[in-house]
Amino acid sequence: MSAAGSEADRLTVALLTREYPPEVYGGAGVHVEYLARELAPIVDLTVHCMGKPRSNAVAHSPWSLLSEANPALQFLSTDLSMAAALEGANLAHSHTWYANLAGHVGGLLHGIPHIVTTHSLEPLRPWKAEQLGGGYALSSWAEKVSIEGAAAVIAVSEGMRADVLAAYPAVDPAKVHVIYNGIDSEQYAPDPATDVVERYGVDLTKPSVVFVGRITRQKGVPVLLRAAAHLDPEVQLVLCAGAPDTPELGAEVAELVEELRKTRTGVIWLSGMLSKREVIQLLSHSTLFACPSVYEPLGIVNLEAMACGTAVVASKTGGIPEVVADGETGLLVRPDEPEPLAEAINSLTREPDRAAAMGRAGRERAQTLFDWGRIARQTADLYESVVARS
Repeated sequence: MSAAGSEADRLTVALLTREYPPEVYGGAGVHVEYLARELAPIVDLTVHCMGKPRSNAVAHSPWSLLSEANPALQFLSTDLSMAAALEGANLAHSHTWYANLAGHVGGLLHGIPHIVTTHSLEPLRPWKAEQLGGGYALSSWAEKVSIEGAAAVIAVSEGMRADVLAAYPAVDPAKVHVIYNGIDSEQYAPDPATDVVERYGVDLTKPSVVFVGRITRQKGVPVLLRAAAHLDPEVQLVLCAGAPDTPELGAEVAELVEELRKTRTGVIWLSGMLSKREVIQLLSHSTLFACPSVYEPLGIVNLEAMACGTAVVASKTGGIPEVVADGETGLLVRPDEPEPLAEAINSLTREPDRAAAMGRAGRERAQTLFDWGRIARQTADLYESVVARS
């Protein structure tokens, strides 16, 4: 049976996710959005997501009796709703711990194989206990039982594959397959317009560094803000950062921004949700994109910056070195260390021609190695082999 065959013999696949457009807030949601788009012509696909009803997916909600309970319990109740809805599918494919248990339980209930894509691992994110409290033990359990019970595990980088096998030694290495995240290089492309950057007060005559991401320990925003104190005076810092994991972390970042503004100009914090077009234009006109993550299985936002023709300065951690070619498309630095980060940023803002050349090389790399169509075909081939063995 070919996954790309006729309508009659195509696999029936249930894609399970917390996020799906228009409710996307992180890299896993971006991944599922584009993967689903490319898989739809290849397999008979149904997306099951969480949140408000929508026309392009089956949305599931937590039990009302748990409305005041720990959020982790609410997500697990939503998983049970998803699991019940998988009848008729040949295979379940889940993304992140939020939906992993739906695939695991649904696979047991309906006798179908379950594939997990790992975008991050709970044992490597202990700061999640700040956000979830005791729910972190539940999220960790849900991920563990789902990964160990899966028919196959997709890691989004070789670094993530190594992390999976280290965190879960009971998993057979033969079951863990590397399929990268991708990028739509037609949508994410250099934007020559300047209306967005001008509206937000970015001075196009001066170098600028942009950050795009949530305010979470994982993304290293405090590291970048401490590094910014060592940047050359004319360098602007544009923070596209919102939705802090906790009020305490939000307050910490706000205090760091306030202290930074006392010593330098050009600190622009855009805390609201930006549109895709706004992000693309801000990336396009930035001297470089900064990714100070302390943990990053791949870092899809690095691909977005590269596709926009922007050089990247990023932490040498997780899967980032597989995306950013050090010295060619950007510079890699030790994670969680502000001064080396500042030195790398200064080196490129002082040499804009070098930064621009890295940006051009980055776009070519993104187009060549991280095409979503190629990634969807690899995923569909894995579906076929797993179903054939089941």
